[in-house]
Amino acid sequence: MAPAILLVDDQRDIVLLLHSALDTLRNPDLEILEAASSEAALEILGNRHIDLLVTDYNLPGLDGMQLMHQARAGQPDLRAILVTGNTDRNLRDEILNAGALAVFRKPVPLGDFLDAVERGLGLARTMLPTESEQQPETTHIRVSELLANFRQDLGADAVFLVSYRGRIAERAGDLRDGSMEVSLMSALTAAFSAGLKVAESNRQESLSQFSVFSGGDQDLILMPVNTAYALLLAGKNLADADALPRTLQAMTAVKEQAAKSLQQMAAANAPVRKQEKAEETLPDAPEIEALLEAAPDSGMSQADLDAYWDAAAAQHANKPLSDDMIPYEEARKRGLLPDSSEE
Repeated sequence: MAPAILLVDDQRDIVLLLHSALDTLRNPDLEILEAASSEAALEILGNRHIDLLVTDYNLPGLDGMQLMHQARAGQPDLRAILVTGNTDRNLRDEILNAGALAVFRKPVPLGDFLDAVERGLGLARTMLPTESEQQPETTHIRVSELLANFRQDLGADAVFLVSYRGRIAERAGDLRDGSMEVSLMSALTAAFSAGLKVAESNRQESLSQFSVFSGGDQDLILMPVNTAYALLLAGKNLADADALPRTLQAMTAVKEQAAKSLQQMAAANAPVRKQEKAEETLPDAPEIEALLEAAPDSGMSQADLDAYWDAAAAQHANKPLSDDMIPYEEARKRGLLPDSSEE
């Protein structure tokens, strides 16, 4: 069955904006329905199955969270995304704790919105795709296990291996709120690139820099593994004054192991070049071999040796490459060439 999305907002321009954004996914199987009120939305929900509810929080009558709860009473597997102009952080936490897939403040960041839709419906992620390079299975498993064990040891929420393009190559766990994952990865990519430029300008022999973002929903620590990948660690209290040194020490150890795994992956994926032949296979030349065997080994002056090879060259220089060919001079003598006077 084609996935169905229900957009609910009493502001027509918001519905049109979100509908147009969904159209950019170019998924012909996606069915998009619209409602201008919670009452109209409940009528649609009572008549058919909806996979994803996208609703404004501040609706007249039932608010968006109440609509979500009533919709789930009839369709328990329904996923929900809420949109609000409210900046209250406690409200955002309340909505997420109630089971919403994501919460977006207006104006809605469309890249993050579409990524949340893809995640909610289990579609291929186009906003934040994973790395597409083929990885040897053993290396893939090694990095995955490395991140998973590291996350467990630190009690972190998530550990990502992020590429310089902002794509997630490997992940263990999830962010506290994945609503803004696309925007976050874009911003972290900029920080990653800036750090590499500073390190290059500073002529650093190794990448020892890191970035710490603390005091929010989670502490975020970004540490480059090499010029192509970085580790992103997310969790509570990881960057506290007493915890940060231990966190960085553990992260550095994981970084070194990840770097080795990535080197093995690169070596396994390197194109194998065919070994070039040391010598070209030359056609048989019995006349030359006969000349070499007949050539005097010693007892001749340099002038005599030069004369010998000059005579050999004169004798064989015009020899045709195949038995079907004759030299130019021989063809002229036989009258096989066109008369030059006729040209």
